[in-house]
Amino acid sequence: MGGAGIPLAGCGGPALPPSRGVIENDVGGWSFRRYQSVLDVEVWVSDNNAVAHTASYAHKDAEKRGRLSDEDVVSAFVTRYDSDQGIERALVQFARRLSGESGYRVAEREVGGVRLIEIRAAGEAWAMWPARQHVIKIGGPGRESIPEALVEAYGERYPSGLDSGALDAPLPARGGAARVKGSK
Repeated sequence: MGGAGIPLAGCGGPALPPSRGVIENDVGGWSFRRYQSVLDVEVWVSDNNAVAHTASYAHKDAEKRGRLSDEDVVSAFVTRYDSDQGIERALVQFARRLSGESGYRVAEREVGGVRLIEIRAAGEAWAMWPARQHVIKIGGPGRESIPEALVEAYGERYPSGLDSGALDAPLPARGGAARVKGSK
């Protein structure tokens, strides 16, 4: 369903990625609050320059109450790379490194139809996945859950290229590109 002036994805394909990387409008029960471009890229890919964009969202019910807790705030990070090369490999290496560190729990799962890596540590919950020329990260400190509505909305624009079993399988090829599920 779309309103006047709102482009729809054609032919069943994914919605287009936003020009500034993040979704700058309300999503489900979440109100868009802030955009920022950042210099810090969390998943570094050799010979593949990147820029990161962030958005903050607040839960609408908490806003109505006039009081926000950590569980009522979510951040989205979208890192945009110059090319697809090495993104899935770098993300899997990053997740494996975290899983080896004390206090981190890392697992593959599906949320809102998006295959992702869930990372939990010291009162934080994050969802991360590779997409064509991007790494998406959604969650925040003080969170107990991954916000399904936001994961689903970002997953429509940035379909996951994470292979099932990626955390335990041999690493993807060094020059391997992130693929969309079902593509060859």
